Formats: sequence, structure tokens, C-alpha cells
Amino acid sequence: MEKYSNSKHIEGKSLKPNIFRIILGMSASLLFIAIIISFNSGFRTAAPEIIVAFLLLAIGFRNFKLLKGFSFTFVIFAAVTASLSYPDYFISYNGFKFALLITPLIQIIMFGMGTSMSLKDFVNVLKMPKGVFIGVFSHFLIMPLLGVTLANISGFKPEIAAGIVLIGCSPNGMASNVISYLAKANLALSVTITAISTLLAPLITPLLMKLLAGAFIEINVENMMFDIARMVIVPIIFGLVFNRLFRNKQQWLEKIMPLISMSGIAFIIMIITAAGHNSLLDIGFKLILLVLIHNLIGYILGYWSGRLFKMKERDCRTMAIEVGMQNGGLASAIAKEMGKMATVGLAPAVFGPLMNITGSLLASYWHRKPIREDLINTAPLR
Repeated sequence: MEKYSNSKHIEGKSLKPNIFRIILGMSASLLFIAIIISFNSGFRTAAPEIIVAFLLLAIGFRNFKLLKGFSFTFVIFAAVTASLSYPDYFISYNGFKFALLITPLIQIIMFGMGTSMSLKDFVNVLKMPKGVFIGVFSHFLIMPLLGVTLANISGFKPEIAAGIVLIGCSPNGMASNVISYLAKANLALSVTITAISTLLAPLITPLLMKLLAGAFIEINVENMMFDIARMVIVPIIFGLVFNRLFRNKQQWLEKIMPLISMSGIAFIIMIITAAGHNSLLDIGFKLILLVLIHNLIGYILGYWSGRLFKMKERDCRTMAIEVGMQNGGLASAIAKEMGKMATVGLAPAVFGPLMNITGSLLASYWHRKPIREDLINTAPLR
């Protein structure tokens, strides 16, 4: 009897990976079929196969440690494919414009961020002021300057070029905390830099936009400050209060908020992509290339800003991730509040998915690469 139960247990353990391999096999088959259909009848005809294939990849990757971080990325790919192929479904329904949901979704995401924070995050500023200052300063120096440089050489229409500046002037993306954890970076420092840069965004982002993007479009600093404050500061304060009052009493919220945040970001990207699908089809490849350059150079310069100030390897990794990763969802919401969602909002909509891919790849590389200080500390004494 015991032998039989053990064999059932072993069979059950091997069954799960087999199911995920079957799912990955199905996704590969669908992608192959989609390629053939695309060559014969065009991309839009193959859209259903591509969407399902991306969703199956997202499910299949969940079972593999090295690939798990790409699951959300492929959900975003499916979302972007759907909104590019069937834009009318993501613009409005029965006269209700989905763009009206962008600001409330960002507020919910920021509320979730607030519930995951506590006074301890702000105490960390006092414990490691050098790292926090360098991280926040480098972020708001490097990415905006890169953004305006790329916008000037892009040759895009002014409003689309301004979107590249906007994503550069935005605060850190919350995904940076997950990537920092996977990359064996300094997670406490990452969380603190993200929190501080987000809280500073209502002041710094509008001023930077006025200074750097004013040549492309008109920037109303006061209106932008107000919009960012109600999207960021107010919900975070409510989240902090909620966390203080119901700490350890609402554990279900900790589990569900990341899912709500990811779903919200995916839906925001779908709305922006659908609104600007004509422009994306015209300039898509060039915009993707420039946004990718923006993101990758951000990682490189962020890492070496840490090296410049002789920070430890773990902290340098944090600098790279915190500088290179932006809050694309917030930037998209700012573009919507400006009334330029289909133009200014395009670069943020592209930056988000690309950032998740490059961040996951960087995390996978650093996760396998030992940190020199750790090797020294764990080396046997002679």
C-alpha cells in the first residue's frame, strides 16, 4: 500500500511539469501557424492565434523558475496584440470611453503601493541616506536627459517626441522592486528609492517636463502637479493609513493587490495602444528602438553612477534597476490628463512591456552571477 501511494505521489509530481510542457508546445505550434497565416493573409488575420499563444506562454512559464519572471510580459504582449488588432473594442463601449478608467486604475495601483509601505521605509532613508540620494538624483538626472536627447534626434512629431521625455521624467516603476529582489540587489534600498521618487514626482516631473519638453508641447506645470498629486500622493496616504489600521488583519489584500496592479497596468496599456494604433503602425519599430535604447542606457549609467560613488556591487545593481525602470502606467495617466493620450502616451505604453523584458533578462543574469562581497564573506578562513 505504501509503495502504491509513493508511486502515485511521484506520478502526481511529474504530471504537473508535463502539463506545462504541453501548454508550451501548444503555444509554439500556434506561433508557427500564426507566422504562416501572417505571410499569406497579414498580421491581423493571425491575431487570434498570436494572442492565445502569448497567453499560453505566460501560463507555461509559471512552472519554470528562470522563465517565471516573463509571464507578465507575455500577458502584456497578448494585450498589445489584441488592442492593435481590434482597437475599437478597447476605445469605448456603448458610448463609455475606457480612457476614463485610466486615472482611477492608477489611483488603485498607488493605493496598493501605499498598503505595502510603512514608516520603516522612510526610516531607511536615515539608515542609508547616501544610497537613497544617489538613486533618486541619478534617476531624475539620467533618464530625463536621455529622454530629451532621444526626442530631439527622433524626428517624430512634437507630441510623440514629448512622450519620450515624459517617460524619462517619470518616477521609478514598482516593478523595479521585484527585479531587484530577483537580481540579488539591495531590496530595502530599491523599495525606499521607489517610494521617495514616487512621492517627489508631483513636484519634480512637471518642472522637468516644463524645462525639457516645453520646446515640443505646452506644459501647464500647476495642472500637472495637481493631477499627479491626486493620482499619487492621496492614494498612497490612504494606503499608508489603511496599512497602519489593519496591519496583519487584511492579509488577503497583500495577495490580491499585485494581481490587481498587473491587470490595471495591462488594461491601461491596451487603452493607450488602441487609441494610438495608427501612429504605432507607422512609427512602431523606430519608437520601440528608441525606447529600448533609453531603457538600456539607463541601466548602464545607473550602474556606473553607483560605481562612481564606490558603492557595493549589490547597491550598484539597485542603482541600475532603479534608474532604468520607469512608471509607465503613471506616465500614461499623465498623458491622458493632458488630453494627449494617443500621442504623448505612446512612448510610455511601449516602455512598459520592453522594461519588463529587459529587467527580467538582467535579473536572470545577475541572479546567476555571484556577488564578490558575498564570496569574500563566505570564504573559509585559512
